[in-house]
Amino acid sequence: MTITITAFERSPDRGKGLARDMRVRWALEEAGQPYDVRLVSFKTMKEHAHLALQPFGQIPTYEEGDLALFESGAIILHIALNHGGLLPDDANARARAITWMFAAISTMEPVIVDRETARYQEGKEAWYEERLAYVNDRIRKRLGELSKRLGDADWLDGNFTAGDLQMISVLLRLEGSSLLEEYPNLCAYIARGQARPAFKRAFEAQKAVFLAVSAGGQ
Repeated sequence: MTITITAFERSPDRGKGLARDMRVRWALEEAGQPYDVRLVSFKTMKEHAHLALQPFGQIPTYEEGDLALFESGAIILHIALNHGGLLPDDANARARAITWMFAAISTMEPVIVDRETARYQEGKEAWYEERLAYVNDRIRKRLGELSKRLGDADWLDGNFTAGDLQMISVLLRLEGSSLLEEYPNLCAYIARGQARPAFKRAFEAQKAVFLAVSAGGQ
């Protein structure tokens, strides 16, 4: 049965590969699984048919036969557990890789998203600069901890796993800020992830949607 995922018809990231369907695309490419994409508008995301798949009106969703999933982390875990290429065979290494998946979305991502909230929603507030400095310091703490753990290794725990996929996807949200530049090993880590053929295929597929929409709007 063909896998179908949903993605933004007009992504707010403008083809930068930050929307969370990118993570699912990357996982499917790593696992060598073909998939279809159903593009949805912001209006469609709030309609009953989509809410039946994703009760919070977000993307991505995942459909395969009679299975429907939402939340990118859960989707990637499902892909990793059911297909090769994303989790080690050794039980302990497998458990550690899953731990890194949760660390990415539970420990690293919240402080990074908090920074985005501050920048885009609180920028006009009198206390904005103080708030941003506080958030940046929280991010530096997490980046420093991650940088220390990674050290000079290529990946977080031996070979590339779904844990790296999730962590790199989260760190990419900081691209363009000076925060990442303070940790050269993390910059190199991200670059290794972006150099993977599966990442490139997923990125180009997501970017093609933005380019098609842009061309159609001319």
